[in-house]
Amino acid sequence: MMAIRLFASRLLRLNAAAAARIYRHHSTVVETQRPARTRFAPSPTGFLHLGSLRTALFNYLLAKKTGGQFLLRIEDTDKKRTVEGAEQSLFETLRWAGLQWDEGPEVGGPHGPYRQSERAELHQKHAQQLVEDGHAYRCFCTPERLQALAITRKRAGLPTDYDRTCISIPAEESAERAVKGEAHVVRLKAPSQYPGFNDVVYGKITFTENARAHAMGSFEDPILLKSDGLPTYHLANVVDDHYMQITHVCRATEWMPSTPKHVHLYDCFRWTPPEFVHVGLLQNSERGKLSKRNGDVFVSEYREKGYLPESLNNFVALLGWSHEHTSDVMSLKEMVERFDIKRLTPGNTIVNFEKLDFLQKHHVRAQVEAGGNGEKEIFDAVVKQVAAEFGDKLESGAEITKDYVHRVFCANLQNYLLPDTFVKSSSYFFRAPEAFAAKPARQVKKFLTENNLTYSALMDRFESQLSALEAAEWTADRLHSIVEIREDEEGARPRWTAKMKVVRLALTGGEPGPSVAETMAVLGRERVLERMCKIRASELW
Repeated sequence: MMAIRLFASRLLRLNAAAAARIYRHHSTVVETQRPARTRFAPSPTGFLHLGSLRTALFNYLLAKKTGGQFLLRIEDTDKKRTVEGAEQSLFETLRWAGLQWDEGPEVGGPHGPYRQSERAELHQKHAQQLVEDGHAYRCFCTPERLQALAITRKRAGLPTDYDRTCISIPAEESAERAVKGEAHVVRLKAPSQYPGFNDVVYGKITFTENARAHAMGSFEDPILLKSDGLPTYHLANVVDDHYMQITHVCRATEWMPSTPKHVHLYDCFRWTPPEFVHVGLLQNSERGKLSKRNGDVFVSEYREKGYLPESLNNFVALLGWSHEHTSDVMSLKEMVERFDIKRLTPGNTIVNFEKLDFLQKHHVRAQVEAGGNGEKEIFDAVVKQVAAEFGDKLESGAEITKDYVHRVFCANLQNYLLPDTFVKSSSYFFRAPEAFAAKPARQVKKFLTENNLTYSALMDRFESQLSALEAAEWTADRLHSIVEIREDEEGARPRWTAKMKVVRLALTGGEPGPSVAETMAVLGRERVLERMCKIRASELW
C-alpha cells in the first residue's frame, strides 16, 4: 500500500517530459482498429468539470473513431455523497457538449441497468463468488475496532492497514453470521504482489511487493462490498465493465494506483481485462489543482458565460492529445476523424485558458459564417445581454431593436468573445460616452498645438460634409469616401490621423472598435451628429 501511495504522490507531480523519462513505452500492440466499446462513468457527487469533460470526450472520440459504442454509466453507490440534481445536470451537460451516449440512462441498451445502485444483486453475487473461491473474505470488525487498531499501529510506527483478524473465521461460521444479519463487509485478500499491466499511454506499469507490509501484519485488503450491500468502486467497475463488454477503460491517472487491484480481480474471475488508457491530470500555471473556488473548473460556468460547446470540446481535447495536423481548430466531427489514441501524451497538463479564448473566437466566426441555429443562439445571447446591461440606460431618444443590435454584432464581430465582454466593449453603440479617454484627448490637443491648429480648422469641413448627407446616403461606403485620407493635401497624413482620433473620441470615448466609417454607419446620422456637437462644445479645446 505504501508503494502505491508513493507512486500516486509522484504521479501527481509529473509533467509530460518527466513522465516520458520515468515510464518506458514498450512495443505492445494496442487494438484500436476493432470497434471500441468505451464508457464514461461519473458519480453524481458533483457537477461536471473540465477534467471529466475531457475524459468523456476521449472515450467518445475513441468509440466513434473505431465505429464502436460510447456508454454512460452512473456510479451512484456512495449515497452519502450524492448531490441532488447532479445526475440530471450531467445528462444535460453531456448533451449540450454533443456527447450523446449510445447506451445508458434515458437511452437504455442490452447491458443495463446503467446505474450501479440498480446492479447490486450482480455485484453481491460476484463478491460471494470471490469469497467461495478464497480470493475474498467477510470482515465483521466494527468501526470502533478498526479505528482503535489504526491508532495503536500508528503509535507503534507500523502501517495502519488491516490486520486480517477476520480471515481466520471458519467459512461456515462466517456464512452463518452473515445469514443472521451481522454487519460485515467483504474484503479482497490482497496478494503478496499485485500484477502489473500495460497502459496505452504510460507503457509497462509495475508495483513493488506487499510482502514487507504483510510481514509486519499489515494488509491492505480493500473493501469490495460495504455493510449496506453496495459495492465499492473496485468491485463494481470490474464487474460492470466485463458485463457491458467494455474494451477500453480511459480515465485519469488518479486511478492508476488502483488499476493493479482491478487487474487482479479480472484474474480472480478468469476474465480478460480491457485496455487501460490513463490520461494525466489538469493543472494550473503553478502546477496545482484547478481551483473550484476560482470558478475555473465546472463546465456549467463556461456555458453560462457563453462559451460554445464546440470551443470547450476543442479546448479540452488539446489537453493531453498531440495531434498531427497544422491547425488546432477542430469541430467535433473533425476530432473524431483525426483522433488517435496512441498520440495521447503522458504526464499532467498545464491549462492555458488563453487558448480557450483563441478557439472561441474561431468557432464563433465559423458559426456566424455558416448561419443557421448556431448564429441565432449567439446573437440571441447578445440581445439578452444588451437588454440586461442597457435596458434603462440608453441615451435620450434611443431605442434598442433587434435589427440595430444585429448591425452592432456584425460590425464588431472581430471583437466578439463572450456576450458580456462583447456588450461592454460595444457600449458606445447603446449610450453616448460619459467621458472622453484622456490619452487620445491629450494626443489630439498636442497635435493641434504643435501645428497651430484649432478644433474648427481641423473639423469644420468634415462636420459640414456629414451634416450634408441625407439619411438615405448614410452608408458605410459613402461615409468611407468622406473619412478617407486625401494625400494631395499638405500635411495630409498627420491631419487625417488627428481628425480620426477626434472622431473616435467623440463616437466611442476613445475605445477601439470597427472602422470609423462603419461605426458611424451603425450609429446612424442623428447619433453621430449629436456626439460631434457634444465634443465640439466640450472643454477639451
